[in-house]
Amino acid sequence: MNTSNTVFDCSIVQLDRIHFRAGNITPVTNQVQIPFDVERIFYLYDIPGGESRGAHAHKECHQFLVAASGSFEVLLDDGKVQRLVQLNRPYHGLHIPPYIWASEINFSSGAICLVLASHKYNEEDYIRDYETFKRLSNKEGLK
Repeated sequence: MNTSNTVFDCSIVQLDRIHFRAGNITPVTNQVQIPFDVERIFYLYDIPGGESRGAHAHKECHQFLVAASGSFEVLLDDGKVQRLVQLNRPYHGLHIPPYIWASEINFSSGAICLVLASHKYNEEDYIRDYETFKRLSNKEGLK
């Protein structure tokens, strides 16, 4: 378990775009464009403009977020430093490793957030309280 991840370990990945006259395709392959094997896929949609989601961290699960449509921002927090990333292209993805607190904010109307996750849903993997997150990730000088 790597509790020392920082917001700078979160990376934007430019995905390939295959152009066709009738539209584009963007492939995503395990261990190629993303640094893990996908075990779960879900998407967020019908989020009222300006609303937010997320506000949690994971102990083991990696996530890869794509703005499949529209745009939103991701506020990343490692317990010491915050970083704001905007996703607004369907061929850009954001890799979020474990022990990063992430909040998806400022959704445009009609936005779709596609999430590729390294683990199946497991409530035990979620850290939903920020103070607990800081304690578990050793960000309070408890090392």
